[in-house]
Amino acid sequence: MAHAATQGGHHAHDHEHDHESLKTFGFWIFLITDCILFGSLFATYMVLHQNTNGGPTPEELFKMPGIIAETFILLTSSFTSGLAVLGMHKGNMKQLIGWLAVTVLLGASFVGLELMEFFSMVNHEGATISTSAFLSAFFALVGTHGLHVSVGLIWMVGLMLQLKRRGITAVTKRKVAVISLYWHFLDVVWIFVFTVVYLMGVM
Repeated sequence: MAHAATQGGHHAHDHEHDHESLKTFGFWIFLITDCILFGSLFATYMVLHQNTNGGPTPEELFKMPGIIAETFILLTSSFTSGLAVLGMHKGNMKQLIGWLAVTVLLGASFVGLELMEFFSMVNHEGATISTSAFLSAFFALVGTHGLHVSVGLIWMVGLMLQLKRRGITAVTKRKVAVISLYWHFLDVVWIFVFTVVYLMGVM
């Protein structure tokens, strides 16, 4: 009887592990589709970035000190999300939630600075999404990345609430690992945005 109960426990554990592995695999599929999405947006931008239609050019629009600050903030947030995962592996709930909270604050600062950049471009420079093909491609690419960061922030806050309720379990461990992976992915995409859009734009 005890042996049957033990076997049943093992089967339940294996089933849960398989279920979590399947969900992680599903997330990798999502990341691949996201790579295709951003690849298409980058390709579109590269084709259209010189089509300014007599409107503002990248050199006139991009304020590099603000962009560098955004980059520094987002790269730092990637580091803090890594520290959160480290805290999770140690079983330290306070450290896990603390570093996730810091990551959320940094991510929110990044989005805030990006919105200020967009607001300044639209209101002071008259650079809207319909001004030129360059600006359409710019707002589509950078805006899509910003939207992904915003979704990540909402996801992270929801996960923090779940961690407070349920603690560190197999399910929450998988969710923390996945959000950290997503966040690192957004950082890598931003490095490409910073290089291809901003640096090449002002050079």
